[in-house]
Amino acid sequence: MTAKDLPTPATLRKLLSYDPDTGLLTWKRRSPEMFTDGKQTADQICTRWNARFAGKVALTAPANGYRSGRVLGVCCLAHRVAYAVHHGAWPSKHIDHISGVRSDNRIANLRDVSRTENLRNSAMRSNNTSGVVGVMWSESLGKWRGQIKVHGKPIHLGVFENFDDAVAARAVAEVEHGFHPNHGRPALA
Repeated sequence: MTAKDLPTPATLRKLLSYDPDTGLLTWKRRSPEMFTDGKQTADQICTRWNARFAGKVALTAPANGYRSGRVLGVCCLAHRVAYAVHHGAWPSKHIDHISGVRSDNRIANLRDVSRTENLRNSAMRSNNTSGVVGVMWSESLGKWRGQIKVHGKPIHLGVFENFDDAVAARAVAEVEHGFHPNHGRPALA
């Protein structure tokens, strides 16, 4: 989808209400001039639309944990729409859900960040066996290894006798490289 396909933030504000404290988007009442004539009059279509949708929560379809739906026939992600309605502009980059909860679209939980910043606030992968991102047991060495990936390249942090030392090295590296404090949180079920 290109930016030209998306409704403008001004159009979104005419169609939707956004509550920044709950993160919910609701459909506003529409007027007959918003509907084209067809087999029925614009008044009839408008009355039916308002009875069915006005005041109801919008963009609720699940899409890989995110909420989504159609606005004027264009498929949109609710967190991006919420950001656009609140700020008056579409996000320029990626939207990061700070808490990691993809359906939590409160404005305090949304930030417009680069892909790199978004990845630096990722949950722990489900196949992690140590319980800490970037810390793994080396069977061949009989020790704990620490590493961190920065700009797609792994950086070796050392080999450690003690698990806690490997965890501490990883924590220092995360701070050094600007990882979000939530990075590595347990994955949500």
